[in-house]
Amino acid sequence: MATSNSPASAPLDPRPVFFFDIDNCLYSRGCNIHDEMQILINKFFVKHLSLNTDDAHMLHMKYYKEYGLAIEGLTRHHKIDPLEFNREVDDALPLDEILKPDPKLRRLLEDIDRSKVRMWLLTNAYVTHAKRVVKLLQVDDMFEGITYCDYSQLPLVCKPSQVMYERAEKEAGASSTSECYFVDDSHLNCTHAADRGWAVAHLVERGLPLPHVPASQYMIRSLEELRTCFPHLFKGKQEA
Repeated sequence: MATSNSPASAPLDPRPVFFFDIDNCLYSRGCNIHDEMQILINKFFVKHLSLNTDDAHMLHMKYYKEYGLAIEGLTRHHKIDPLEFNREVDDALPLDEILKPDPKLRRLLEDIDRSKVRMWLLTNAYVTHAKRVVKLLQVDDMFEGITYCDYSQLPLVCKPSQVMYERAEKEAGASSTSECYFVDDSHLNCTHAADRGWAVAHLVERGLPLPHVPASQYMIRSLEELRTCFPHLFKGKQEA
């Protein structure tokens, strides 16, 4: 799986690209990784910014809403080393104790027709975390490459920035924005990807409130519904 995060473009490929978010998308929020990560992020804010717990949480949420990534606010305003953040947060998550192989997810990915579409990961996490997750889920071989937020390069570039989506298109060799498909659990990320011209499915898991304003063309409750949103990308289906 290609992991280059360089500005170089991959050769254009006639197939469209199907971009998959990773966290809270390839695995369910019920795994509690999201909650564990929030705890570690808040601890990082408390430790490195000398804040109390409530103020740390408020600032964390503020940066997430403004930039799509807490570490983006930390690097902009507090000169925090993103790689130190990665060591104390993402890489500190006990993923080996939480994530297990997901046969249902693998079957879904295997049913996508590779002759019709390329499979690519698109994440705001650093590459070490991203690779750990897909390896533990045993789906790392399902994707041709990954575009990630490179914590070693400042300023950080992450979703929902159009620069991030453009980088993903170049790295995956997408021929145009209209040839890009995307699934993500973030309303903000989906909105900006749809604005770019991508075909987007916003994943809102069962039990979570539905958005008042749709983020994109499609809203799904599980990844299985991708079969309905984009049936022509799956094996045995023909273009309408």
